[in-house]
Amino acid sequence: MLVDDVTRLLEASPQTAAVLGLKSFEGFAQMAGALFASLCSNRAAGNVVAEIYASNPELVDLSCHDIAETARRNFEPGGAAAALLFSRGVQAIMGHRVAHHLWIGGSTDLALAMKATFGRAFSTDIHPAAQIGAGIWLDHGLGFVAGETAVIDEDVSIWHNVTLGSTLNDSGTHRHPRIGRGVVIGAGATLLGGITVGANANIAAGAIVVQDVPQGALAVGAKASVRGQAKVSFSANKEAI
Repeated sequence: MLVDDVTRLLEASPQTAAVLGLKSFEGFAQMAGALFASLCSNRAAGNVVAEIYASNPELVDLSCHDIAETARRNFEPGGAAAALLFSRGVQAIMGHRVAHHLWIGGSTDLALAMKATFGRAFSTDIHPAAQIGAGIWLDHGLGFVAGETAVIDEDVSIWHNVTLGSTLNDSGTHRHPRIGRGVVIGAGATLLGGITVGANANIAAGAIVVQDVPQGALAVGAKASVRGQAKVSFSANKEAI
């Protein structure tokens, strides 16, 4: 379905296809490989992307879900096909999923090489060990940083210039934030250390968060403090806040 929609979009606008450097392809894996080869100006990277998706249908399903959720939450026209072709955030997360697959499979050097390549293309820095759940919406994508032990649950929404970093005071396995299901993080927020942000919480734009945030809470300011209940949710199945 998604591949057919992308094909129709490109056939309807040959100039768009030319700008993106895309020609004919068969299946999601070929389409993703061609897109990343063009976006990264790196055919070898595109080949790796195609190979990983071709051999891991569950990864295709995961990325299709990410794309569909981005299209659902975003206000731009074009649906899932446009989200795949034009959303830097979607592309950055797809790249991370490939790098993460390589990392957990033991190909750490190649994973880091892919991370570096995607970082140059999409202006992100997501460690390949970082764990990102299904249905993430990385709006804009620019400037997103996630450290090695960061964990992001399902249905999270993150704006640009967000950092999930460490305090440099801990070398353990929980030195970066853990983000609960359905959390919304505004532009420019900085979350540091092995903190936990509870499900459905909101982190306001520009907040600096260095302590746990309760489920369903709104955290604002620098240093952020909790001020009432969360007010925004993009989860399809909204839980009580």
